[in-house]
Amino acid sequence: MKMPFEAVVAQHGATVLRVVRAVVGHSDADDAWSDTFLAALKAYPQLPVGANVEAWLVTIAHRKAIDITRAAARRAIPVADTPDSPAGERADGHDLDLDAAVGALPPKQRHAVAYHYLAGLPYAEIATILDSSVDAARRAAADGIATLRRTYPLLDNARNHHGLD
Repeated sequence: MKMPFEAVVAQHGATVLRVVRAVVGHSDADDAWSDTFLAALKAYPQLPVGANVEAWLVTIAHRKAIDITRAAARRAIPVADTPDSPAGERADGHDLDLDAAVGALPPKQRHAVAYHYLAGLPYAEIATILDSSVDAARRAAADGIATLRRTYPLLDNARNHHGLD
């Protein structure tokens, strides 16, 4: 028997939010999260009992993130006056430097890192989402983490805080 959809949101909502933040950034994360769960709500009745709900949601989130990324690429982005210095740690506790470092990864690496290290998905499921092989998904995640270790000097401290072990 399937759990009520509200329980699915409660159980997997935070994971989906972490994934979409890593893929589309903080500014579009709420939209991607909402789009993911709206689509999931419509499709949930057809989801087979025993399916991996988390992997299913991450797949939907991946597609919604791609849609948002494509839409953003088609519109102009207004820029206000920028501050003289960047903000450090955000009020909500997320490290903007780490977010920027993850956001700067090539898309396949960024997605593999988000799906494996933030959502905890196995490489076989990541390969399905990214339409690649298991080895390619594993390599993309490893390359992404290696790049983060080189470009984000505090990664060793952030690994425990952000789940990047």
